[in-house]
Amino acid sequence: MPNPLTFAVPKGRILDEALPLMARAGVVPEAEFHDKKSRALSFACEDSDMRLIRVRAFDVATFVAHGAAQVGIVGSDVVEEFAYPDLYAPVDLAIGHCRLSVAGPAGADGGAMPSHLRIASKYPNLTRRHFESLGIQAEVVKLNGAMELAPSLGLSSRIVDLVSTGRTLKENGLVETSTILEISARLIVNRAALKTDERVGELVERFRALVSEARVAA
Repeated sequence: MPNPLTFAVPKGRILDEALPLMARAGVVPEAEFHDKKSRALSFACEDSDMRLIRVRAFDVATFVAHGAAQVGIVGSDVVEEFAYPDLYAPVDLAIGHCRLSVAGPAGADGGAMPSHLRIASKYPNLTRRHFESLGIQAEVVKLNGAMELAPSLGLSSRIVDLVSTGRTLKENGLVETSTILEISARLIVNRAALKTDERVGELVERFRALVSEARVAA
């Protein structure tokens, strides 16, 4: 028997949206996966030579890029932030929609833009590239959460973060000023695994067909 395929999925909202699509593609985790009290990170799949690992979104890309997992689902923000050469994102799953945006206190963008800004973000690479394209040097303060506090506490003048409804920004006295990237969830694969294991290609085609069917139905 071949080794089981390892399929990496992220914790949180994308996973909730991805599970029905995964089930239609034949990726159905064992019952323990849905047990909120379980602290397990690796799970068998029903009627399949596949296992699921549930990790942080940024780690999904790392596991797949380095071949520890062969397939995964993650937001396009993570794909773009890391730009791993061994990572391939062949299918836009059309779920997990949000955007990566610049935000700051109301009125912060009045007048000429400075040549240097301090930005709080967990996306240093995307942030620097965005501001470099505007001719602005960005000093990125890496934060993994509570981004909205940074301007009010003087840690940064602006933030770059994921935005869905904009409610959290508003409640913390911030306004969205520009969008860097429109985001959706992607099926990602390890390039070497795609070439050497036909099961990976079969999974890609299953997900691609399901997304195409959903678009036609819509």
